[in-house]
Amino acid sequence: MESSTKEKLVTLLKRLKEEGEVDSSAIITRDGLLVASDLSTGINKDSFAAMSAAVLGAAETAMLELSNDYVLGVISEFQGGKLITMGAGSKSILVALVRNDANLGLILIEMQKASKGIENLMK
Repeated sequence: MESSTKEKLVTLLKRLKEEGEVDSSAIITRDGLLVASDLSTGINKDSFAAMSAAVLGAAETAMLELSNDYVLGVISEFQGGKLITMGAGSKSILVALVRNDANLGLILIEMQKASKGIENLMK
């Protein structure tokens, strides 16, 4: 990947953090490899990427079995916040960690915009 593309992806993640109340975010491949990130310190980037891809992949498999429908995203709640995982084209996944008190509607709108940008950059 060209460094200018990676820089654009990181800029997109930083904008998401500023506009969408996102604590940490990453762009990963569908097989769990890290492409770009704006993650808080203390997070194992490789493990975060792999497990996030597994979450979305499992949801997609389950939905195909149950209803032959497409998964738009997965929101996993934990005590400290939410993990939001959504597809960003056929090659990439956008993942964000947000606080419990964050405006989920705003975050989802901003993530959808970012996902379209990622899809265009990753073509």
